[in-house]
Amino acid sequence: MTTAQKFSISRYAPERSAWRKLTARDSIVRRLDWTMLLAAFVLSAMSTLLVYSATRGRTELNHGDPYYFLLRNALNIGIGIALAVGTIWLGHRTLRGAVPILYGISVLLTAAVLTPLGATINGARSWIQLPAGFSIQPSEFIKITITLGMAMLLAAKVDAGDRPYPDHRTVLQALGLAALPILIILLMPDLGSVMVLVVIVLAALLASGASNRWIVGLIGTGVAGCLLIWQLGVLDEYQINRFAAFANPALDPAGVGYNTNQARIAIGSGRLTGSGLFHGSQTTGQFVPEQQTDFIYSVAGEELGFIGAGLIIVLLGVVLWRACRIARDTTELYGTVVAAGIIAWFAFQAFENIGMTLGIMPVTGLPLPFVSYGGSSMFAAWIAIGLLQSIKVQRPLSA
Repeated sequence: MTTAQKFSISRYAPERSAWRKLTARDSIVRRLDWTMLLAAFVLSAMSTLLVYSATRGRTELNHGDPYYFLLRNALNIGIGIALAVGTIWLGHRTLRGAVPILYGISVLLTAAVLTPLGATINGARSWIQLPAGFSIQPSEFIKITITLGMAMLLAAKVDAGDRPYPDHRTVLQALGLAALPILIILLMPDLGSVMVLVVIVLAALLASGASNRWIVGLIGTGVAGCLLIWQLGVLDEYQINRFAAFANPALDPAGVGYNTNQARIAIGSGRLTGSGLFHGSQTTGQFVPEQQTDFIYSVAGEELGFIGAGLIIVLLGVVLWRACRIARDTTELYGTVVAAGIIAWFAFQAFENIGMTLGIMPVTGLPLPFVSYGGSSMFAAWIAIGLLQSIKVQRPLSA
């Protein structure tokens, strides 16, 4: 028996699952994690300013309206916060019963991307185009449904008191649930989203107390799978070039390595305090492509300097710290696994996005949570915040 399994036994014993109703004094509003909410809101507010700075002069993108992206980003944030409120109101336990429906819808939407309904942007067929210029990226919502689905399966027998940790059959079911959307997304191909989903799966297994043999086996399978994908030529040429440029930054500085080199120049020119909001020469000169999405961190580095760029990392750290506290304090395995999946998702995606901007990670096109422009990513991030808040609000209390 592993240490994680022993921890699971002591932590989720049925006799510790005493519940009591919320009183007026112990209301939902009082029990919200306002520190996390404030950090996420400040990140979103910074996103609006940074997106506006990156797009106000790009007439080929904003259709001649400098406020085009600013207003759309503000709308995305507003919808995201509303979705978070709705998630808190419904509660993560209510959503637990709806997981099969949510999973089915998200998988169908993801598969629809491979049909004529799908749209190709920046080499990846990852979007479904909607009227009025809007689009959705189903792979962002798959992160939520896989997290909820794996938590539901892995915690079912444990929270019912039937087992101290998930058995092998349960783990296989959870892996099967995650495998289908991962394979679909790999066909797009969207390697960045696949990496995030794999990290979520590993985090869910670790948090559930599953045998360490599963973790080791999955890591080995992942390494073998990467080698097989490379040998079979599944990756598109632009993805192979991105990895080549990461391995050798001087390989093609005017071609495939251009984005990263320009982003590093922008961040380096910001120094300690930055050149001032809306006054970055790299940003106003439009030298960094996709600066409102993939490379939004370069705007912060250039215009807000080390202090502003560091503040983004600190705020993301606050969100992760509070999420870790929620995962630690809940007394149901389902809530712990959900929180662990979200923590892994946010942590990996933030590290990858900032890392590729600095040139220490390969370019994958993953957005920076709460900061990069994009409706689907903003909605998914705020829904995840709603799930974390629900876990805290509805946490079982001792009698």
